[in-house]
Amino acid sequence: MKRIARVALVAAVVVAGCRSFAAGTVKAAWFTQDISCKVGSLIAGYGPNDVSVRKFDDLQLHGLALDDGGSRVMILAFDLLGMDADIIRRIRSACAARLGVKPENVLVTCTHTHGGPHARLYSGRRDYGKADNPYARPTEIDAEYVAFLEKTTAAAVEDLAKNGSWRECLVGFYSSHCDENRNRRYTTVENCASFNAHRRALHKLTTGIADKELGTVVLLDAAKFEPLYVIGNYAAHPLASHAPGLGGYTITADYPGFYRRYIERNVGASAMFISGACGDLVPKDDELGENGARRVGENLAMASIAGICDVRRNATRFVLDKPRLGAKIVTMESRLRAPYRKMFGRDTVSMELHLLSIGDIAFVGVPGEIVNELGLEIKWHSPFKRTFIAYCSTDYFGYMSPANMVAAGGYEPQNQRYASRDTLKLVATVRDGLFDLRDAIFPEDGKGDDPYPDNLALPLVNLPGGIKASKWQRGATK
Repeated sequence: MKRIARVALVAAVVVAGCRSFAAGTVKAAWFTQDISCKVGSLIAGYGPNDVSVRKFDDLQLHGLALDDGGSRVMILAFDLLGMDADIIRRIRSACAARLGVKPENVLVTCTHTHGGPHARLYSGRRDYGKADNPYARPTEIDAEYVAFLEKTTAAAVEDLAKNGSWRECLVGFYSSHCDENRNRRYTTVENCASFNAHRRALHKLTTGIADKELGTVVLLDAAKFEPLYVIGNYAAHPLASHAPGLGGYTITADYPGFYRRYIERNVGASAMFISGACGDLVPKDDELGENGARRVGENLAMASIAGICDVRRNATRFVLDKPRLGAKIVTMESRLRAPYRKMFGRDTVSMELHLLSIGDIAFVGVPGEIVNELGLEIKWHSPFKRTFIAYCSTDYFGYMSPANMVAAGGYEPQNQRYASRDTLKLVATVRDGLFDLRDAIFPEDGKGDDPYPDNLALPLVNLPGGIKASKWQRGATK
């Protein structure tokens, strides 16, 4: 577990901690940290007892700190399948203390690679494993690795806080349609689900909903307008490289690693990958090995680069004029399903949902493996221009799916711990939190029930008479 001090903090342009800001800019600093486990460690891919036999590439932690002159936030993206809530809270608190911010200003997320070590319990309690159960262990977590992870993360953030060079940046965003994933469920006419991950011959029949939005956030040098940092957000389980046999025992970041490396080699910018709502989504040609991971990761990277081209050439559309920062943690109390009430020894559970905004862009951190249908619901009900899901962000609380998916059955609902009737409660909790967050960031917009720009006035709207007609339809004078 060597620590690579490849802390990619950029060359100084302004003095760290300086709080003078040009209009429409933020200051940013970032790092990349090796968090690889040792070959021979258990990996969290498909069970608690898989032992790694080789390492393909480094597992990494990517940290990005942003400062708008009034607020400071940080995003930490780990190449891990997931982490338990107590670990995440300790990491948030330790990093927040070093940055001088509240814990809610530090968003943690996991790429969900299946080629990383155990940092969460399968059962949710340490006495779940029985000696006569070959598929469970008395402690299903790598405590030594978790201690290393917490220490390494805190040290990297402390180094950034003390020695980091902050760059003045503009914030651009883009959204594109990328056909690199598919739903792994097939539901019959009578509403019975087939888990097609186990039936490859049925892949061609799978027509389930798939969120194909690739979100890209790019930090541009305020003086040169060159890309400095890129965040990619896409929904597909990172298990493209998880081939039978050797591929299933390999330490790897999977396709997010290929995404980041392609951006870094061809753009010269540092890159972070955040997994979206991929609970029931997999990459096309999943579980086929290294070439599958490369294809998915590099195709997504090329799509992000294409989006950055548009951002730079259409700055008035895609560069935020008010990149104000904000963060908020909201909680939701839910009833546990019957088997889990016995397992956890209680009837209800409190789940955290983490909201972080960069101007009119929001990230929603969820406490487990949310399916893409719920991710789409959150996006549709968000008041922000673009909203992206951050996977396994506040806990690893298993799968989260809507009630009708539970009625249909299948792998994801069978592993759902909370009551399906609370699905809309989850969406509504996020929605209300996002509205409150946006109201706090943009108080000048708080007039009326729906304080949004009138997009009928945009030149792209195709109405007879153009903008003039649009104003007339709104009741304005001709």
